[in-house]
Amino acid sequence: MKNQVDYQRELDQIRQALGYDFMSLALADPAEYDYVIRWKYASGNSNSRYKRIVLQSGRGIAGIVFKTGKPFLLYSVQEQVKQDMLFSYPIVNSEKLKSIGAVPLWNDARVAGVLLGGFRGDRQVNETMLRELQNTARRGIGDLNGKELLLS
Repeated sequence: MKNQVDYQRELDQIRQALGYDFMSLALADPAEYDYVIRWKYASGNSNSRYKRIVLQSGRGIAGIVFKTGKPFLLYSVQEQVKQDMLFSYPIVNSEKLKSIGAVPLWNDARVAGVLLGGFRGDRQVNETMLRELQNTARRGIGDLNGKELLLS
């Protein structure tokens, strides 16, 4: 029997090491025609609503990062997102986040998940912090190896 990967413990350690108020890991579930992305694990969460958020590829923060394979930075939700567009970012609403960074989590040259870090207070995610988040994701989390390219 294979050891169960403890994503929760790893996510708690990463959040503590990087100093975020909130951190979440979204993983893709194959759906009939596309992928469905769900926030599976969270650390520093204020409630469990994140578990009910289901996104299609290209929708929401996780969906955008999953589809493009590129990092996503909202240094200020208030300044960068119009009030009537907040519904497009359910994780921001449910956790009352004011600043977020999200990066793809690669596994064998495919995006397999999304790692998101955010702040509720005055701290803002900046480019340096986003790079730290990317470097963390590149080292791999759980059984996801973080490899963006496979050299054969």
